[in-house]
Amino acid sequence: MASFDVVSEIDEHELTNAVDQANKEIGNRFDFKGSDAIIELTEEAMTLIAASDFQVQQMQPIILQKMTKRGLDISCLDYGDIQTSGQKARQVLAIKKGINKEIAGKIVKAIKNSKMKLQAAIQGDQVRITGKKRDDLQGAIALLKETDFKLPLQYINFRD
Repeated sequence: MASFDVVSEIDEHELTNAVDQANKEIGNRFDFKGSDAIIELTEEAMTLIAASDFQVQQMQPIILQKMTKRGLDISCLDYGDIQTSGQKARQVLAIKKGINKEIAGKIVKAIKNSKMKLQAAIQGDQVRITGKKRDDLQGAIALLKETDFKLPLQYINFRD
């Protein structure tokens, strides 16, 4: 039986590089001179910190551009509100990882409704799709690419 896994992951190393490049550009830009604007990266979120909410808004396209240049899908970001407290403004961009149960159910339902001879099973934060024919599996990948699940999907472990 041929199979593949549907996952939603982000390359941590490339994300770290994108944040480093964005921080470097922010440090060199004239409109950020003298401000302590920085992008902090944690395991599950990115925080944009600047002196004003306008500067936070100016930082967004910088990090998005750096992520795109490094081949990262920016739809993995979940934008929080800009919060201002005292001298600082901050915005948290949550990083979506893994496929939650709701979206996994939608993926399984899409595969079953396609009338292809495939089985889809939820396995933790990924979905395994199995079938007898390689063409059916490739058709499933095409179907999932057409459908918008509001989450970047990758297709790994393709086995014949």
